[in-house]
Amino acid sequence: MIVTLTINPALDRNVSADRLVFEDRAYILDTSLSAGGRGINASRVIHSFGTKTLAIATSGGATGHKLEELLKTSNFPVQVVRISHDTRTNLTISDKHGLTVKLNEFGPRIEPEELSAITAAVETSLASADWLMICGSIPPGVPSEFYSGLIRLAHKRNVKTLLDTDGDALLHGLEAAPTMVTPNQQEAERLLNKVLITRTHFYEAVERIHAMGAESVILSLGSRGVVAKDASGMMEVIPPRIDAVCPIGAGDAMAAAFLWAIGNKLDFRDAVRWAVAAGTASAKLPGLAFASLEQATEVYKHVEVRAV
Repeated sequence: MIVTLTINPALDRNVSADRLVFEDRAYILDTSLSAGGRGINASRVIHSFGTKTLAIATSGGATGHKLEELLKTSNFPVQVVRISHDTRTNLTISDKHGLTVKLNEFGPRIEPEELSAITAAVETSLASADWLMICGSIPPGVPSEFYSGLIRLAHKRNVKTLLDTDGDALLHGLEAAPTMVTPNQQEAERLLNKVLITRTHFYEAVERIHAMGAESVILSLGSRGVVAKDASGMMEVIPPRIDAVCPIGAGDAMAAAFLWAIGNKLDFRDAVRWAVAAGTASAKLPGLAFASLEQATEVYKHVEVRAV
């Protein structure tokens, strides 16, 4: 069982346009609404790959009600923790040439008693969990140490943790020694206060993040693949070249596929290879969509792993 937590989910409004340009008109080809958030997306991929998952998410106001309606169409269990303020709405605009703009609201205020309810929901779920995925941003006003407390709680229950977040929540989360962290390049740059340009920069960044407390690190570099490290050493995992249509959500697919592979008793090297395959296969799809296991398998055949 893989439990995902999304304390700042969103009602995602997805717009497909013929092109994204400045100072000229473009035409909307399609619009859709979906229940969004890194943990929800990860549960969607985990379930589609055939592994049990539980998604824990907050919900508030009219947008939260719509979020819950959309989640009812999912075939995996969802536990909602209701909050008093409205769930946020995010906007993603992508065109058929692969350009994407994502505009996110910060999210609602979560009251102290609501944070306690989230913690209680997580604690109850740990009884049947192998992994806890703590995913996404924290809304304004939530203590940046909130995730670190959940990581320590999971450790006490012998549940492994994957942390996928940004900013101070990532910084303090590392202090609690998560089993795995999966920052992308921009998140790593903010964490380390350093621009990452060269391969040497990437290797050094992974070493530093590993030294900050994470047992294992996957640094996502988009179309360039990932640099990853665990106790056995560091590796670079390189995807095949593709025509990316919409890379939004590829990181969620990557993290989910990694845990799916680990749950199927694959070693770290192969699990990272599957992670890159799922992220790459998802980036080939239009809109906010996630690759099937069959689509990821086809890409997996062409993913290269190099020791560093």
